[in-house]
Amino acid sequence: MTPIGLNTYCLRAMRWPDKKLLEYTAGLKLDAVFLQDSLDPGANDPAHWKDVKDQAAALNLHLETGTGASLPRTPERFDASVKLLTGAIKRASGMGSKLVRTLIASDRAALPPGPVEQHIETMIKLFRTVGSQARDAGVKFALENHKDLMCWQTRQVIEGAGKDIAGSYLDTGNPVFVMEDPMETVETLGPLAVTFHLRDSVVYETRRGIAVQWVPLGEGVVDFKKIVARAQQIMPPVYIYIKPITGRPPAILPTLEADFWKGWQDKRAESFARFLALAKSGHPYEGEMVIEDVAGRSGRPEYAEALQYQQRDHMERSVDYAKKVLDLGVKWRA
Repeated sequence: MTPIGLNTYCLRAMRWPDKKLLEYTAGLKLDAVFLQDSLDPGANDPAHWKDVKDQAAALNLHLETGTGASLPRTPERFDASVKLLTGAIKRASGMGSKLVRTLIASDRAALPPGPVEQHIETMIKLFRTVGSQARDAGVKFALENHKDLMCWQTRQVIEGAGKDIAGSYLDTGNPVFVMEDPMETVETLGPLAVTFHLRDSVVYETRRGIAVQWVPLGEGVVDFKKIVARAQQIMPPVYIYIKPITGRPPAILPTLEADFWKGWQDKRAESFARFLALAKSGHPYEGEMVIEDVAGRSGRPEYAEALQYQQRDHMERSVDYAKKVLDLGVKWRA
């Protein structure tokens, strides 16, 4: 049986401390917790790290964690990125995590000036610079495929840095933002995976191009039975995390507009054709969705309360799907 957990970022509207997040995870009879972007007041306190490690052990929860984007925007910021990852190694090790999650940039637009090839080389250099510290601490960098690079480019970073210090934080939700069928991402990064996060999407054609939106697991257009089956064929043993990030409006990828492609000249035609086929078979989300997890919203308490309810509901629906439809997880069977 494949152990499963949840990714705590999906519950950020709750603003729970780490202790509450771990208790909630255990209450769902899950096997693991991925503590991502903690909001706990003690998040940077070594004493708190030990408390989290001890609590996870007491609840019999495997724990993984990490940090955010680490690509330096300028050569002068390289040392700051080294410091960020060095601190993340200490925090992860202090919590008992064997992984340090990081990413390159939030999306393609957030990349610094310069060609993608330059950013790949900079990230490889960064990982190698702190590689000995990671090895000494017994941890490995888990590079999340985000909304910045294609899967084959992310693989270049991992292999360039060295598989002894880096692996794939394989996420099935981000590929649609770089116009990839998530199955392509799994096939490319699966052999390098050190952690696997499931997130569903709807993908469909619009007047300007293609729309993508994240939805609860099992309610989108991605065939997760095939995804999980393929992953189990090519992926080393890893924990699988449920990661429904919802409450955001559909994002439009204006693929029918010439200017859009100026930022995607490295996109391969075969990959886009595969993604386009997914969009042609897709449809908008037909369930209820509170769209409030975006900047500039009203901040009215009734909407905040609705978002909190939705995040718990979507997490629990997604966990239920993973258990009963995908047949994942260990503890809940007892």
